Amino acid sequence: MPSTKIILKSGKDEAIRRFHPWVFSGAIKKIQGPAPDGALVEVYSNREEYLGTGLYQDASIAIRIMAFTPERPTNLNINYWNSKLAKAWKLRNALGLTQNHQTNTYRLVHGEGDQLPGLIIDYYNGTLVIQAHAMGIHKHIDMIVESLKNIYKENLKSIYYKSKETLPSEISNSQTNTEGFLFGDTSRDIVLEYGNKFEIDFIEGQKTGFFIDQRENRNLLSQYAKDKKILNTFCYSGGFSVYALKAGASQVESIDSSRKAIELTERNISINFSNPANHSSVTADALQYIKENEKIHDIIILDPPAFAKHTHVRHNAVQGYKRLNAEAIKKIAPGGILFTFSCSQVVNMTLFKATVISAAIQSGRQAKILHQLSQPADHPVNAFHPEGEYLKGLVLYIE
Repeated sequence: MPSTKIILKSGKDEAIRRFHPWVFSGAIKKIQGPAPDGALVEVYSNREEYLGTGLYQDASIAIRIMAFTPERPTNLNINYWNSKLAKAWKLRNALGLTQNHQTNTYRLVHGEGDQLPGLIIDYYNGTLVIQAHAMGIHKHIDMIVESLKNIYKENLKSIYYKSKETLPSEISNSQTNTEGFLFGDTSRDIVLEYGNKFEIDFIEGQKTGFFIDQRENRNLLSQYAKDKKILNTFCYSGGFSVYALKAGASQVESIDSSRKAIELTERNISINFSNPANHSSVTADALQYIKENEKIHDIIILDPPAFAKHTHVRHNAVQGYKRLNAEAIKKIAPGGILFTFSCSQVVNMTLFKATVISAAIQSGRQAKILHQLSQPADHPVNAFHPEGEYLKGLVLYIE
């Protein structure tokens, strides 16, 4: 049994009784026993009723619950990880992703959505990229790797651990093995997504190497792209641009403030097409470019990085989304379409939708909502953890 008991304050057990996987530090009444970062602890109500077992960390999110009552693990051994990761694989298999000849990249583990809070694992054509967002996950990395080998067997080429930026700085700076290959060595690869090819740089790329969560939204763009002039802002690896060109867009312009991102976009364009004359790329600030450029586009894609990661900057983020969307709407041709997204977890869909509608009012244009978008099914949202629905998107028809 874990040697440490966490007793919650009176009335602070309601969320965990509803299977919410986080316990915040402010909910803790007392800690009985040692509680180093990453320790496995048992959580009890103020009346000393067992509620769950989780991983402790001295942070705002103090405990990530790994098992609720009546399940009560004494440790997170290899059987625990085999069971949890096999369930995650089973879901992706049911989604038709594990043996898909047109799409060989997907998310295997989506943290809380797979009842494994603090753990992200993405699959890229035989390479797995792992990110730990908590010390408790980091402490179990060897067993996680062993379990992944059990699942993928000969289909596994390599496993890359990419947690230096996702673990708290005081942890990542004190640990020597938060970045690097734990099995094999595949520094780059080309993957397929709906038959489109993308180069993945596991070591230098953003996140785990690619924004897998936009897969279905990129595919949706294909339905609208034929013969259209398209502006893809914050393009990063050019995902939306590749889909648009494949679908027959007449002109695609890719914009990103990072020269590295533009170079990656151009490489992805080149491995899918032979010197397409209807694609151009520009290194520029997206908002400034939209404001200063007089071009009118049939479709504009706004997929910025998170404008807010904490609630205290949410207002500023909302104003940023409003300015960006208002300027874009002004530059869309009548009958054109806006694909607009937010990945800021603290900006929910209701607030994001209100912000985009406000931007349409400010721009003086009529708008119809055609689609309300989220992350794909391999990024599942735990029904008891609504915070997991981080990606919000709208497709608007602009008159």
